[in-house]
Amino acid sequence: MAILDSQGRLFGKVSILDLGAGLVILMVLVGIFLFPGTGRSIAQVNSNSKSVEVDVLVRGLNVVDSSSLMNNLKAGQQTNVIIRNQPHGKVDIKAARQLERTVVVPQPDGSVKALPDPRTDIFSVDMLMTLAGKAQMTEDGVVMGGNKVKVGTSIELEGLEYNFNATVIGVRLN
Repeated sequence: MAILDSQGRLFGKVSILDLGAGLVILMVLVGIFLFPGTGRSIAQVNSNSKSVEVDVLVRGLNVVDSSSLMNNLKAGQQTNVIIRNQPHGKVDIKAARQLERTVVVPQPDGSVKALPDPRTDIFSVDMLMTLAGKAQMTEDGVVMGGNKVKVGTSIELEGLEYNFNATVIGVRLN
């Protein structure tokens, strides 16, 4: 009896392709159960949690009743933060204020001056908010919810009556 017959079977019973597929499945199972990994992301390894404050800027948010929105965003409230489509959880709103819209006006002497915008766009709001929460410190900076938070990072704020994007303009450690 030959070890390999004309149809590619070992000892006339088992195909070489079936044997190869079985070995691949066995190696995958061994890899999964013997080396499962740490279960933590690289950003969280060897890091310590610290209190941070994040300043965010909201520009051109369209809203009918800005005073009602500002009541929902007052200091002491909490909001959900989503960074790069990954939920981080709740953070505290330390401060929120509506910014006055200004327009740059050239002066007769050649300088420019920022004056209140005379246009009446009552449905558009600019805000500056300070959020406070916990974050991990790594060599690369502040990490919240497994995502790096740096100046320029776009984050999403979500509450019961609102959901909008803001841009990080400052990160401070406490």
